[in-house]
Amino acid sequence: MHHFDDKFDEAQARLHRAQHRAWHAMGRRFGGGGWGGPRGGGFGDWGGFGDSLRIGRMIASGDLRLIALYFIDQQPRHGYDLIKAIEEKTAGIYSPSPGVVYPALTFLEEAGYVTSVAEGNKRLYTITEEGKTHLRDNREAVEGTLAHLGRIGEQVNKMRNYWQDAEVNIHASTRDRDMDDVPPEVNEARKHLKQAIKAAAKNPDPIAQRRLADILRRAAEEIERTGGAPRPEPEIDI
Repeated sequence: MHHFDDKFDEAQARLHRAQHRAWHAMGRRFGGGGWGGPRGGGFGDWGGFGDSLRIGRMIASGDLRLIALYFIDQQPRHGYDLIKAIEEKTAGIYSPSPGVVYPALTFLEEAGYVTSVAEGNKRLYTITEEGKTHLRDNREAVEGTLAHLGRIGEQVNKMRNYWQDAEVNIHASTRDRDMDDVPPEVNEARKHLKQAIKAAAKNPDPIAQRRLADILRRAAEEIERTGGAPRPEPEIDI
């Protein structure tokens, strides 16, 4: 009576195990000890891949300062705009928090690499000549870091799409399907019976469980008598 749900649960469990094996393998490939996988237990939280903090640990504070300078060189930026630019460049894999971005901006300003002006409750940061020189001396390093993060982001997006497709396929293969070549009343009655069985099966009382089994056996026998000799048919989950 639980055959349908058991198949779905087993398929989901296999997919979860495959997910975590893949995340750990990717973490080792890109220079980490393996990532814990997506936050939460479901499939819908791929946007929170492994938590950006895990990626943040791969980036030294000096790297983040250079990354910030790299984007400010493109155009003057506010702190929030800088965060979004980094997130976009890394395919969503790294979104630094304000708690690490603003100290990096403060350091750059104190070092003379950027200047800032107030715009309402925000500050707009602009690169200086000293900042351009510093960035030029370190451009290869910062572009290498961004390229590395971009590759990780591409791989994560590919894997995210793969797992989302896998989830859709699981639901498609295990969802309730109507029987063909029968009147609509039969399928409606079948669905009603299925709901009633699932509700009754939640009662842990052994007497109630045995009574449910007896009712189902009698119903099956009566259906067999009504339909004549049973014919071999593909398995149908009620």
